[in-house]
Amino acid sequence: MNAQQIVEAAGLGVIWQKVNDGERLGFEDGMTLFDCPDLLAVGTIANFFRHKLHGKQTYYVVNQHINYSNICNNGCRFCAFGRSVESPLAFELTVQDMVSKVKERLEEPITEIHIVGGCHPYLPFSFYVDVLKGIAKIRPEAILKAYTAVEIAHFSQLSGLSEGEVLKELKDAGLDVLPGGGAEIFSPRVRSLVCPKKLSGEGWLRISKMAHRMGIKTNATMLYGHVETREERLEHLLALRDAQDETSGFLCFIPLSFQPANTALSDIPRSTGIDNLKTIAISRLILDNIPHIKAYWIMLGIKMAQVALHFGADDLDGTIIEEKIGHMAGAESDEAMTRNELVRVIKEAGFEPVERNTYFEPIRRKYS
Repeated sequence: MNAQQIVEAAGLGVIWQKVNDGERLGFEDGMTLFDCPDLLAVGTIANFFRHKLHGKQTYYVVNQHINYSNICNNGCRFCAFGRSVESPLAFELTVQDMVSKVKERLEEPITEIHIVGGCHPYLPFSFYVDVLKGIAKIRPEAILKAYTAVEIAHFSQLSGLSEGEVLKELKDAGLDVLPGGGAEIFSPRVRSLVCPKKLSGEGWLRISKMAHRMGIKTNATMLYGHVETREERLEHLLALRDAQDETSGFLCFIPLSFQPANTALSDIPRSTGIDNLKTIAISRLILDNIPHIKAYWIMLGIKMAQVALHFGADDLDGTIIEEKIGHMAGAESDEAMTRNELVRVIKEAGFEPVERNTYFEPIRRKYS
């Protein structure tokens, strides 16, 4: 059977035709895809759209992750990373600690430095500004992707500055892009159950759009596989699509599979491979205006991430280095990959590796 026959046999002919014609899918289409038991058919449509956008190109970035602290006021039930100040597992880096981590890898061709942490109760706003200035001084060529919308709201409360003023000061200090974390699921019902102290979904969208209007691009995420419904997943995706229609500021969408180990929700089983692949595929089809979908290998594992490239994803993220948040929740992947390993993984999946920067601009250089 060819692709069209596979899709039509699964009862998805109408959706296939819409995607072929460039017609936007709606909520009911999304529910039809979630309800469809034929994973291959759903993936076939997403793979078609992925190839329409990117062909065989699959992106990766040579990046470095730095988590400045896991001390956090929010106490989200899904989080294995956050700790109270009194916890023996709490950690807190100084500005010099973070600068030193960057210095340790100055010989590596890193193009992106990713910085996030918890909502720390007493670190002053000046700390976050100084981190950016310190790193930008020693690695000016790197793109600084730092501080989620949740952290921006926290900095505003700490400093007494408006959210816009916080963003301006950080941008002046070297901030280039905001990561997409903290979005979780926008549903107020879900947030009241799993993260009642965290910035609301509405607030996350407001700050993201504010950043876009200031020339700061951002990523977007969705944490799925805990207490949310499929309807709430779709509402989340559609809210992101509406925001992108308004500002065009999202670079990439990252579906994050919930890791239950060491969390207050540890009784919830991990999402299955079927759910992971279907969620990635549906995300690709609903988010027709967000150019890139990431198969985050830290959460999915390398093998599942390779398969996800055939279900709508076109990016694997990167070398990472010292990822802590997913691994404290039981992620079983390595904490880092080399550029050569990423290239091998992408080629083995049948795709063309393209090194990129944070803005998905290709980087052409020779490696020994």
